[in-house]
Amino acid sequence: MNPRPMDRSAARLFRLTLVLLPVLGPGCRPVKQVFQADRELPLRSAEKVVENALAALPAGVRHYSAKADVDLVMPDATRSFRSAVRLVTDSALWVSITPALGIEVARALVTMDSVKVLDRLKDTYFVGGRDSAWARFGIDPDLDLLQQALLGRPIGLDPREKYRVDREDGHYVLTSREKRRFVRAAEDILPGDTLADDRDMKERRLERTLRKAGEREAIVFRYWVEPDSFRVVRVLVSDLARDQQADVRYAEVGTGEAPPFPHRISLSLSDPVRHASGTLQLTRIDTIGPLQLPFRVPDKFVPME
Repeated sequence: MNPRPMDRSAARLFRLTLVLLPVLGPGCRPVKQVFQADRELPLRSAEKVVENALAALPAGVRHYSAKADVDLVMPDATRSFRSAVRLVTDSALWVSITPALGIEVARALVTMDSVKVLDRLKDTYFVGGRDSAWARFGIDPDLDLLQQALLGRPIGLDPREKYRVDREDGHYVLTSREKRRFVRAAEDILPGDTLADDRDMKERRLERTLRKAGEREAIVFRYWVEPDSFRVVRVLVSDLARDQQADVRYAEVGTGEAPPFPHRISLSLSDPVRHASGTLQLTRIDTIGPLQLPFRVPDKFVPME
């Protein structure tokens, strides 16, 4: 059975999380919006919540630039560094990684159909298409999904799809219309369940459910939506066929004169044998262009092996 377009996007999201964690590795002041978790939310249909969430999206921008303090927690190490990020919508994403001393150690440029990477510590480079990037790094860089994550958009939310709506911790929670047992399985493979009063499946039933989910290419999407602004603050994607989860959380959205984008983005990826997470604290967010996206391979650099 061929996966749906949304399924293919989800698979890319997992690979992109792997890209962002190791690579994205005084400005406008954001204001964190706080909601009461115990207040009673009015009943709303899933269609209405989706409609309001899409209507709440900020206007599209052509250019985006920011500074980012990045903290990574990998299976074998913890790292912190600074980076500069520049985005030209539907064209290119440029990232420069700079440690505390201020000397660039790596640079990357992702376009619609190509990937370029400089490793200044090893004097090596990579230039190739998405197929070559997959063969070299095991990832499929998708510019559209990268820019959605950076701009705080609800990755994969599709008004043509059917969702169920629940109320949880002061938020509306949209869940894609997979069978209930698939949704429960998605919760059970997550490090730390999020459903209140949920009873975990027994191990054998969970294994059978995951096997059937794999046959269907079942993917469960969940979106946490703030009840006043209708901003999506969290996207959780569970790929049951591969027993993987990608979790993207947006916080500290700019208000007033600050650009209406998240100033804090948390990313995590988990599967049965590993868990990695990262946080981007963004400052100096600007939408003024044009932007320079310089990328030149020095003569002494050699191709990555």
